[in-house]
Amino acid sequence: MARDAQTTTWTDADPRAFVAAVARPVRRRDGQTLLALMERATGQPPRMFGTSIVGFGEYRYAYASGRTGHAAAAGFSPRAAASVVYLSDGTEAHAGALARLGPHTTGVGCLYLKDLAQVDLDVLEGIVAASYAALTAGTYGLRAREGGDGPEHAPPAG
Repeated sequence: MARDAQTTTWTDADPRAFVAAVARPVRRRDGQTLLALMERATGQPPRMFGTSIVGFGEYRYAYASGRTGHAAAAGFSPRAAASVVYLSDGTEAHAGALARLGPHTTGVGCLYLKDLAQVDLDVLEGIVAASYAALTAGTYGLRAREGGDGPEHAPPAG
């Protein structure tokens, strides 16, 4: 397989059944909350992206390296330690809102939430909506670690 070949793709698995089968009660509850929240924030139905990511909508990316592909424009995964919300435009793009969210930790493009009952769900929905809007406004040209705030940072067309 080529180094740049995309390995995670959309599947036909049922995302609601996936969330219903989550073993940990808090993760299952939070997964059900995230299903509704992300569907509202994106206007898109949930679909499985790979075996453990519930995705909403799709965005195209094209990096300066020449690598291109597609990914879920919004998504989450109910992992053992925390629910992970994917922010592919980078968590730094949402620093102000994250300061108002409540208990969480972050990675470059991941927001880790141990209990949604402890966070402000309106703030979380706003973060998801803003990330989705930035990613779907055009071909996205930055990796999460490069920060930025939207398609104006994409490489020129042509």
